[in-house]
Amino acid sequence: MESVENPLLQNFIFPPYDIIEAKHVRPAIHSLLRKLESDLIELENTVEPTWPKLVVPLEKITDRLSVVWGIVNHLSSVKDSPEFRAAIEEVQPKKVEFQLKLGQSKPIYNAFRAIRDSSDWVTLSDARKRVVELKLKEAVLDGVSLEDGEREHFNQIQLELAKLSQKFEENILDATKMFEKIISDKNEVEGLPLTALTVAAEMAVLKATADDGPWAITLDGPSYRSVLQHSCNRSLREEVYRAHVTRASDGTLNNTPIIERILELRLEKAKLLGYSNFAEVSMETKMATIDKAKDLLDKLHSASWNPAIKDMEDLRDFAIGQGAKEAKDINHWDINFWSERLRESKYDINEEELRPYLSLPKVIDGLFKLIKKLFEIEIEPADGAAPVWNKDVSFYKIKDFSGSPIAYFYFDPYSRPSEKRGGAWMDVVVGRTGVLSCDGTSTRLPIAHIVCNQTPPTQDKPSLMTIREVEAVFHEFGHALQHMLTKQGEGFVAGSQGIEWDAVELPSQFMENWCYQRDIIMNIAKHYETGESLPEDLCLSILSARTFRAGSQLLCQLRYAGVDLELHSNYVPGGPKSIYDIDQRVGKKTHLIPLLPEDRFLCSFTHIFSDKYAAGYYSYQWAEVLAYDAFSAFEEAGLDNDKTLGEMGIRFRETVLALGGGKSPNEVFLEFRGREPSPDAFLRYNGLLPAIVAA
Repeated sequence: MESVENPLLQNFIFPPYDIIEAKHVRPAIHSLLRKLESDLIELENTVEPTWPKLVVPLEKITDRLSVVWGIVNHLSSVKDSPEFRAAIEEVQPKKVEFQLKLGQSKPIYNAFRAIRDSSDWVTLSDARKRVVELKLKEAVLDGVSLEDGEREHFNQIQLELAKLSQKFEENILDATKMFEKIISDKNEVEGLPLTALTVAAEMAVLKATADDGPWAITLDGPSYRSVLQHSCNRSLREEVYRAHVTRASDGTLNNTPIIERILELRLEKAKLLGYSNFAEVSMETKMATIDKAKDLLDKLHSASWNPAIKDMEDLRDFAIGQGAKEAKDINHWDINFWSERLRESKYDINEEELRPYLSLPKVIDGLFKLIKKLFEIEIEPADGAAPVWNKDVSFYKIKDFSGSPIAYFYFDPYSRPSEKRGGAWMDVVVGRTGVLSCDGTSTRLPIAHIVCNQTPPTQDKPSLMTIREVEAVFHEFGHALQHMLTKQGEGFVAGSQGIEWDAVELPSQFMENWCYQRDIIMNIAKHYETGESLPEDLCLSILSARTFRAGSQLLCQLRYAGVDLELHSNYVPGGPKSIYDIDQRVGKKTHLIPLLPEDRFLCSFTHIFSDKYAAGYYSYQWAEVLAYDAFSAFEEAGLDNDKTLGEMGIRFRETVLALGGGKSPNEVFLEFRGREPSPDAFLRYNGLLPAIVAA
């Protein structure tokens, strides 16, 4: 009766998040893997090179595992506990072993090859051809062609890599939690806005007040960013900055040996597969090549370097004008503080004064109205229709204009540093597919998680946001829309499945652009108490300030992308240059103030060491080019013309959002835009176009 009693193994439409506990993980995964192993043996014995005898049973096996494991993984990200960690650590090797067995199955690989080599190939739809090509490529990258000894070595590498990235993530969470500075002297928190003080007081002690403290300063995103941007206490800024860039870099939580081992294993894996480095392996699932990725980064570097020098000169001049002692010696912990003061002065805009106009409920309302206008869908609250993992999580249903449901999503907006990892992300609960509906006849509808980490509401205020936090919500909704509005019936290429990784950020970065359109800002920015609209001059200030320090911001991103490619193409494990030497070398090209010698940012670079961006962080810039170019099509159509805007929205929905991985991103973009992508729009929006012409 185990499967009936274990909520992870129930036959659900919506996961029973309210009753799943760490104790369910071990028995569920062990039981599921036993069942899937026998399904795999059955498939290998009966496989034929046809869709019903190969792809349908294969999709059932892979989907079952990814849905159940996805739930476990999700809960470990939003509801971390020692029990969850121990359970995952125990079952993860078995899960990886099964995935390797599946990925290296010769009968399955040969059946896909037989389809590709058959005379029926030309009659297959684009989506089915993509599925076959995708599965053949995946199998090769999973080691299907390796023989006994090499395959065993490859499998050991995969097992160890899975374990290392899990540990890497846990170390960051623990290191972030470990830092807490309690301040009782009001002078020491001078400059910190009320929002930050309120949260800091609530974190410190139940009876603390925002006015009188004490206050707890942490490395959690909202607290850390607020200190660096607003604290007049320079030594506090320095202490918090240093703690942040050295997170998880010493003692029992030191990620340095984990990074070194990950890079060593990735290189070994690449060589086993016949590549000279891991970046080459990564590029097999991208639009770009290593050279094209580096070319783009170089081009963007040329465009941003001189503007960044000008940014720094402006900052120094402003600090001198303000009589700042540190003006002649600006350091990393001064940049955000003085940038914020300069921005306030230059654009007459104060981020904290904007917060009351950017309350989460009103932002979400405006976002939903925009999505309805662009894509002809309705989003309605459906709280209570599905169990949730925390009282702050809301649940929604998406319907088309005929009123039929087409998707669902969960939204978990607030920071919970004791149990929830930092950042913002979208994850798949289930994808759209014709193979796996509950009633066996209709299509299974997609379901997503959207997770953010913004300032929580207080007793008397909703969550009040910065424009950057608004951007993050729009960004993650872009990902979710591609997952939820797909019209693709082939599960292996539905939503963002099967899309080359450097195109995956297109819809998310496309959605960010809407945060900077006057009508949208006026729609979402209503004072949380009075309901009054944002004053027109403040709205114009937000729009003008968008390109403020764009060169410097872009250089920061180029550091991350550059060090990622360097570590995965030129770093020699155990060689004379350490990972930090390489980061310092890249940093010389991207930071006008040299990185601190003790900078250990790599120890918290989750994107490349515990997520899917290894030798792929450049994807953000690559996709930004596509996203801004796509958005410029809406500008050309006329942002104030509802009719042409709606037509363009439907075109975007029917191509970028609907086709999933069923066509190559190049073809999808061409179908939407009618031409190849150009970087001009990206540079223009960032105020960098003159620089590129000069460069």
